[in-house]
Amino acid sequence: MNAPMTMPTPELSHESLMRDHLRAENLPQAVMPAPPINKVLRGQKALVTGANSGIGKAVAIALAHAGADVVVNYVSRPEAAEEVVQEATHCGAEAYAHRADVRKEDEVQAMFKTMIQEFGTIDILVNNAGLQKDAPIDQMTLADWQFVLDVNLTGQFLCSREAIREFKRRGIRKEVSCAAGKVICMSSVHEVIPWAGHVNYAASKGGVMLMMKSIAQEVAPHRIRVNSVAPGAIRTPINMEAWGTPEAYRELMKLIPYKRIGEPEDIGRAAVWLASDDSDYIHGATIFVDGGMTLYPGFETGG
Repeated sequence: MNAPMTMPTPELSHESLMRDHLRAENLPQAVMPAPPINKVLRGQKALVTGANSGIGKAVAIALAHAGADVVVNYVSRPEAAEEVVQEATHCGAEAYAHRADVRKEDEVQAMFKTMIQEFGTIDILVNNAGLQKDAPIDQMTLADWQFVLDVNLTGQFLCSREAIREFKRRGIRKEVSCAAGKVICMSSVHEVIPWAGHVNYAASKGGVMLMMKSIAQEVAPHRIRVNSVAPGAIRTPINMEAWGTPEAYRELMKLIPYKRIGEPEDIGRAAVWLASDDSDYIHGATIFVDGGMTLYPGFETGG
């Protein structure tokens, strides 16, 4: 349902209007707690791909609130990336923006080289960059298939490989974490739920699931932790059609037993927990953050 990516942010006036609609319709909304005060990631260095809007932005800011210094990766809209950098620095973190296309090996390698020069190392990688290019299977072009697989799957492979090379080279820094490094892959409920009309996207997320587990199996002896976060329906610009009117929102709620849409901050908090030593024995797991969408609510009656 969700595809984190770099997209324009909707006007605040529209967002405020939608929240007013939801209140008027008595539809549940998330209650966002204050950012974490406990700096559980203090001293750690994080890279978040596709971090200039939506889920990536929320994750980068959550990591900064938790004490990590952050590299904000983006591929377009540098002004939006700089806004994320400014917000992260207001949390007391060091941060900078770096443009790199995660599909391209040379740009990924240059991004990691620069990060190690600037921050000394990397402790946390969040593979968030992703997108959709939707079409019925008989109308989907090879270019659209390849583009989505390149960004959503190959991009995560390239970034994971570079991070793991540094984790293995450096080893554990006991003063900052009991793990040598953490990789968090951004997956989707569509790693398990088929999605007609989105074959390339669902295939990419199914690939992320087994890539993550296979990497986790391989690097566990090095005390490198690898997990995924799988969002359901999250209020981001890419899926505004699913929540942008009261009517659309009510239809969406038929798929979500918990009866509210997810907020980017929900994913940010999950990422902080997975990056922290509080989850040190979690390895090779997908954490679904979906309000119960993977419970197949169509079967909640008449079973």
